[in-house]
Amino acid sequence: MNITVIGCGRWGSFITWYLSRIGHTVALYGRAESARMRAFCETRTNGLVTLGPQVELTHDLSRALCSDAVVISINSQGLAALAAELRCAGLRDKLVILCMKGLEVGTGRRLSEIAKAGLDPSNRIAVWLGPGHVQEFCRGVPNCMVIDSEQEDAKRYLVDAFSSDLIRFYYGQDLLGNEVGAASKNVVGIAAGMLDGLGLSSLKGALMSRGTREIARLIRAMGGDELSAYGLCHLGDYEATVFSQYSHNRQYGESFVRGERFEALAEGCYTVQALMTLGTRYEVELPICAAVNAVLYQQADPRDSISALFERSLKNEFYL
Repeated sequence: MNITVIGCGRWGSFITWYLSRIGHTVALYGRAESARMRAFCETRTNGLVTLGPQVELTHDLSRALCSDAVVISINSQGLAALAAELRCAGLRDKLVILCMKGLEVGTGRRLSEIAKAGLDPSNRIAVWLGPGHVQEFCRGVPNCMVIDSEQEDAKRYLVDAFSSDLIRFYYGQDLLGNEVGAASKNVVGIAAGMLDGLGLSSLKGALMSRGTREIARLIRAMGGDELSAYGLCHLGDYEATVFSQYSHNRQYGESFVRGERFEALAEGCYTVQALMTLGTRYEVELPICAAVNAVLYQQADPRDSISALFERSLKNEFYL
């Protein structure tokens, strides 16, 4: 395939490296003013991946118009603007793969909904989700991920085209559940980091159990399959998000309660706001999300808010 990857952060650059590694013709797009893109143009590396000479580096978004597929890996809150830009540029009849996790602040829209509304209808949209860290993939540590789409043929084509010894892809069966599950696990990651920062890491088991049930209830209320919360998109991604030293969301939560600066993108900061919107809309109680939101945006005391999650009234274990 001839593929353009939009987004030169750690995931966009890894995807470029990975797709080139398995034999596709790949171009990496980044804006001219991007410091990350300038570094690639000067050295072809970001310290995590090194892009070979066969990979095209471009500042020209129209490169996507010449591709069979476009992979997008950017800040979730910038997707609507990018989709409008791509539509104006004339992007049509492409496979568009969203390798990003999040929900739109203010509306709660899923990323595939944003892309579908913003792009020309001739484009087919898929999502690439699941666990894994760039640092581990680059050391040759394999993992399993998910591709889902409303178009069955697109999903099957991409699973076949993108699978390798490094990443084994599974066919997603619930686009709504997979997207909500993938986005919300970042909020659980922030909560886990707060536990680390408070010296309460032993409570991560309870956090994971309750977090999965919380999101399963939301997915069901939204019309998805609640079992999706127990798959690779959410529970299956907890090891990488709740425990890993490479998890930006976990690191952000830990740094926040310690009063330390953390500059890297933590998508859960946006997602928690969107989840509160969805919780209200679908009348679903989201205690973990509410606690994280209160700490981040309402000046609530972290220890009181997070500890209170585990001091609620006694319940049957299976109805946490």
